[in-house]
Order: sequence, then C-alpha cells, then structure tokens
Amino acid sequence: MLEAFRNGDIAVLVSTVIVEVGLDVPEATVMVIEGAERFGLATLHQLRGRVGRGERPGTAILVPSPSEWRRQEGALERLRLLERESDGFKIAEADLALRGPGEWCGVRQHGLGGPLPIGAHGDAALIEAIEIAAKSMVAGGYDPGSPTYYAELGRALAGGFDPKDAV
Repeated sequence: MLEAFRNGDIAVLVSTVIVEVGLDVPEATVMVIEGAERFGLATLHQLRGRVGRGERPGTAILVPSPSEWRRQEGALERLRLLERESDGFKIAEADLALRGPGEWCGVRQHGLGGPLPIGAHGDAALIEAIEIAAKSMVAGGYDPGSPTYYAELGRALAGGFDPKDAV
C-alpha cells in the first residue's frame, strides 16, 4: 500500500504512525493526525516533517480527541507549542518539561509526574554523560538492541560513570 502511495497510484493513505518510518513521498502535502494529544511533541514534530518535502509546502493538521484533550492537563498547550515552534530540540525540551521523562532505563515511554530518576530537568552534563556512556558501551561490544542494554547503561550511570573512562 505504501508503495502504491509513493508511486501516486493512490492519493490518500490512512495508517497508524508506524508508517512514518518508511514514508518519504515528496508529493505528500497534507497530514491529519487524529488523537494528537496522545503523542509526544517530538513524535508529532517528526510526523509533520513527512509532508511538504517536495516543491509544494506541507500542512499538518493536529486533531485532538473530542473528549480526551480537556481531561489531560496541558494537552492543548502542548499542541499549541507546535504551532509556534519548529526547532526539534526546543520542542523536545518543552515536551520533557511538560510531560516528564518516562523511564530512562525501563520500558515506560510516556511521561511521569515526578522528577527524573537519575537527574534533573535540563541537566546538560547528565545528558552528555549518558551519550558518552552509551557510545562507550556500543564501542565495547554492547548491543543496544539487547534486553539488558538499558539496564546496564543505568547501572553504569548510577555507579558514577566518568566520561574520562570512555573507550
């Protein structure tokens, strides 16, 4: 189906967000995202970047669920942020500040109400240490796809990982 859309054999594609990974159709100019309040801002930013890749501008229409956006505190505020901002890094920072981090070394991806488990919001030094530790682990043979990778990364950081020790 994606290939038919890519080739122009069909004009409209209705799908889940998983199709975003393979969607590169420069002629695509409009995207409608239903239930937009359920997604993180970084995801919405990535999705909207899939339209308007050709010569014509793109439009992403974010449609909140009629009953849900009023129940979720800050949902409309988060969506309005995307109207004002196009810098992906600033969007990710705002999403972290508004929704929380989820689990850094676990499986929960949506935000938490509490503080970061191993640092504070905006802790650039911590984020840099995580990046260096992750790259060091990969260079040392750890597989980021393995079930234990993120637990090992968490243990490395909790144990006082020193970026000077990086491979």
